Amino acid sequence: MELSMLLDYAGDPRRAADEAAALESAGLDAVWVAEAWGFDSPTIMGYLAARTERMKIGSAIVNVYSRTPALIAQTAAGLDAMSGGRALLGLGASGPQVIEGWHGKPYDKPLGRTRETVELCRRIWRRETIDHHGITDMPLPPERGGRHGKPLKILTRPVRDRIPVYIASLGPANVALTAEIADGWLPTLFIPEKARAVWGSALAEGTAKRPAELGPLQTVAGGLLAIGEDAASARDLARPQIALYVGGMGAPGRNFYNDLAVAYGYEEEARKIQELYLSGRKRDAAAAVPDELCELTTLCGPEGYVRERVEAFREAGVTMLNVTPVGPEPARLIETVKSWL
Repeated sequence: MELSMLLDYAGDPRRAADEAAALESAGLDAVWVAEAWGFDSPTIMGYLAARTERMKIGSAIVNVYSRTPALIAQTAAGLDAMSGGRALLGLGASGPQVIEGWHGKPYDKPLGRTRETVELCRRIWRRETIDHHGITDMPLPPERGGRHGKPLKILTRPVRDRIPVYIASLGPANVALTAEIADGWLPTLFIPEKARAVWGSALAEGTAKRPAELGPLQTVAGGLLAIGEDAASARDLARPQIALYVGGMGAPGRNFYNDLAVAYGYEEEARKIQELYLSGRKRDAAAAVPDELCELTTLCGPEGYVRERVEAFREAGVTMLNVTPVGPEPARLIETVKSWL
């Protein structure tokens, strides 16, 4: 099992990147850079490539609407070149609120767009001449306004012709697609003890169609990390983010994280969190997050307890434990957990 962390994207990105880079010597294997509707991730990932020597650098996530498949492929290839072959491409459909509200694009065909983007990225990295017509047309045909385009292949030579592709997915159809075509999976709010009940069928469906050359699906999941006799209280730091996702990431009926909370068995709590959050009562929404949900999606407590949580994630199929260290000594926490893996 490898060890990674998600970069804090809400604060000072340079400081966060410097802190993540400093954890490379403590044993951190990878860092994931979110984008949402804040700073773009490729700029920060390029900075991390210059600041590090060994750790992998991934996007978590680049959405498949706001950039063309060709640009996504170029970005991943550029990062791979600047990092010496350490890039991880994390893709996802994001959600209607971000895609329509921030990027001004219709939220249509999320599965088709994801599949097509993965296919085109891999073809581009192999330096194929691209003549593709689907959701994306390359080149643009005359009937859609094209006049001068011709099939092209990437001008430069990628360091690798197979950059690992990870897909962020939660719904059954999207998880099945992930298990079929992706190198890895980026689930959110992952509860090891409940994962099989929620996603087992979808993962089996996709795995049955999975090409053998992809190898086993890699899974990245984890949560807040704090170790100590009084560290259990750090779980409460997860409440605002859980409330944001379950309550605020989409309108009622169009929030994938709320649907996941319902699937986990927190139907009434999920409804209450969403009502409170969307009415502007964010603190009340955070307070309404179930204690069990906070506990099972984090790794906070005495050392023996945290070791048990690590093993629970491992037994659930997690191959890269993704943590957010809490406290004044993040390097010590990374070193400790790394020694268990």
